[in-house]
Amino acid sequence: MSSLARALTGVPDGRVVIVHVDDVGMCHGANVAFLELARSGGVTCGSVMVPCPWFREIADAAAADRTLDLGVHLTLTSEWPQYRWGPLTTVSRASGLVDEQGYFPRNCLELRPRLVVEAAEVEFRAQIDRALAAGIDVTHLDTHMGAAVVPELVDVYVRLGREYRLPVVLPRELDSYTGVLRMGEIPPGIHEAVVAALDAAGLPVIDRFRMTPGVPSADVDAQYRTMIDTLPPGVTFFAVHCNAPGDIETIVPPRAHWRTDEYRLFGSGRPARWIADAGIRAVGMRAVRELWRSALAA
Repeated sequence: MSSLARALTGVPDGRVVIVHVDDVGMCHGANVAFLELARSGGVTCGSVMVPCPWFREIADAAAADRTLDLGVHLTLTSEWPQYRWGPLTTVSRASGLVDEQGYFPRNCLELRPRLVVEAAEVEFRAQIDRALAAGIDVTHLDTHMGAAVVPELVDVYVRLGREYRLPVVLPRELDSYTGVLRMGEIPPGIHEAVVAALDAAGLPVIDRFRMTPGVPSADVDAQYRTMIDTLPPGVTFFAVHCNAPGDIETIVPPRAHWRTDEYRLFGSGRPARWIADAGIRAVGMRAVRELWRSALAA
C-alpha cells in the first residue's frame, strides 16, 4: 500500500502518475515545450535547471504565471559535448564542482570522486534561492542525472527539502531510479534509512521513477502507451524531456528526436487520454507540496 497514493486518491491501491518535464531552462526549445504542454494539460509539472543559459526566459514566464507547477532541477553535472554550464557560486577546481574545462563534471561517475559536500550544498542553496528570487512559486526539488541522490549528498538534499518546505523526489523503489541513471555504487542501507526517516516523519515519498525510454520514432506511441497502461499501484514519477524543435538538434544530434518526439506526443493529448482511460490519476508536484508542508507543520 502506498500512503502517498492513498492520500492523493483516497484508496489504498490507487494509481497516480506525475508527468514531469525535466531540463526546463536548458535551452529555448525546452522552455517552449514546457509552457505549451503545461498550459494545455499535456503534462502536470516540470523543473528548471537554474545554472543553464535559458533560465531567465522560463523564470520570467513562471513569475508572470504562478499557476505553473515548476520545481528546481538541482544541477551538478553538464553532459553535452559542446553545450556546457557551470556553477552559480564562485568556485575553484578544489571545490570539486568543475572539471578541467571549468564546467560541471559530465556525469555522477565523474562528480563523486572529486565532490566536496560543503561546496555542493552552497551551490544547491544558490540555485534554489535564485529560483525563488526570480518569482517562481517553486513546488519541489528534484535533481539532474541523480546528482543530489548519491550517498554523499542525499542527506543534504532531504535537509534542504525540510528547510525550504519543498518535497524532494526520492523514489522509494531505488532500483527504478538507478536502473536508468548512472550514479555509481550505492551501498546497501543508505537509501532505505533515508526513506524510513521520511516515513517516520510522515513526509510523502514517491513510490517509483520512470523516464524517457529513448526509442525509435516509429515505436513512440506503442512504447508510451504500454508504459502508461502497465503502471502499478502507487505514485509513479514519469520524467520526460520534451523539447520543441529548433535547437536540440544541434545540442545532441543523435538523440534529439527522443525529445522532439515526446513534445509532439504529449502535445497531441493522447497520453492524457490513455491515463484517463486506464483509471490513473494525473497530478502535479504542487499537490505533493501541500502534503509535505502539512506533515512538517504537524
